[in-house]
Amino acid sequence: MKQLFLNNKNYTSGIIIVALIALFATLLSSTDFFASIGISPLVIGIVIGIVITNTFERKLPKSWDDGITFSAKKILRFAIVFYGFRITFQEIAGVGVEGFLVSTIMLISTFLLGSWIGIKVFKMDRDISLLNASGASVCGAAAVLATEPVLESEGYKAAIAVSMVVLFGTIAMFLYPALYLGIFEHASGFLHMEPKEFGIYVGGTIHEVAQVVAVPSSIPNASPEMTNDAVIVKMTRVMMIAPMLIVLGLWLSLKSGEKSSNGLKIAIPWFAVYFIGVAGFNSLGVVPKNIVESINLADTFLLTMAMSALGLGTKFSKFRGLGAAPLLTALIMFVWLIVGGFIVTKVVCEVF
Repeated sequence: MKQLFLNNKNYTSGIIIVALIALFATLLSSTDFFASIGISPLVIGIVIGIVITNTFERKLPKSWDDGITFSAKKILRFAIVFYGFRITFQEIAGVGVEGFLVSTIMLISTFLLGSWIGIKVFKMDRDISLLNASGASVCGAAAVLATEPVLESEGYKAAIAVSMVVLFGTIAMFLYPALYLGIFEHASGFLHMEPKEFGIYVGGTIHEVAQVVAVPSSIPNASPEMTNDAVIVKMTRVMMIAPMLIVLGLWLSLKSGEKSSNGLKIAIPWFAVYFIGVAGFNSLGVVPKNIVESINLADTFLLTMAMSALGLGTKFSKFRGLGAAPLLTALIMFVWLIVGGFIVTKVVCEVF
């Protein structure tokens, strides 16, 4: 790292600017307003970055560029690896086969649906379609960030996908409690959902971790079981980001047909493999809880830096010509998550 900075002094100024934006985003996210609506510092960071770059586009120093790119690429991979400290295999096992199956079915079906509609139906850019699908199917903005380096796409494409996550994830935060209190809690037969079922449903279908936490908190007298199951199922989906990225990397390699001297060149996103390794290490319980919490706080800040850097690389001029395709694709996935997720949850919970 030291040698990197010695070789190119331009990294320093860009990284400092990105860190300052991330710090401001972190402070804003801790205020009562943003905390109450479940908006994470990652989202605030990218919004601030977008506002800055589109307001002062021609006035921003070129000396920032290398540091911004470094934050959006290298720091991002490092942060995704340490995201594994948020998960343990024991937590995933604790939610049972129901939570695992709902997470798996909804992730695969939503990703395939979103990718197919975006690419085949709306003829949208491949990378935007895949990023859009990953955000809805896995874990929101963090999934978009993790998928972006596998695709090696431009930063503004990730920003489009993140904006869809924010829009429909925010709608879900208000819609799900209304559905539970208005229908699921009082209905009889197939429409009725027990607290455990609703927790699995929330964790298996809502975009962001913060949004998943916010939904049970919005329901009066929600049981601890509902909250715990929602969070654990959500973290199961987060864990699945690693195998998803590995499969995606293999698929892209096979599709491109790129070959090396030893045969087909397979691009494995190693940071996803390391993510699993960190989660496995965290499952051993050898690191004290307070240290894990500190690591997670630092990791959130690094993710916020990466998101802020993506925002700084996002210019509205690049959005022209996209039309309503990203929005319509995200809307279709959202409807599937609500309706299809409900059916999948009920069937799986009744069978198991």
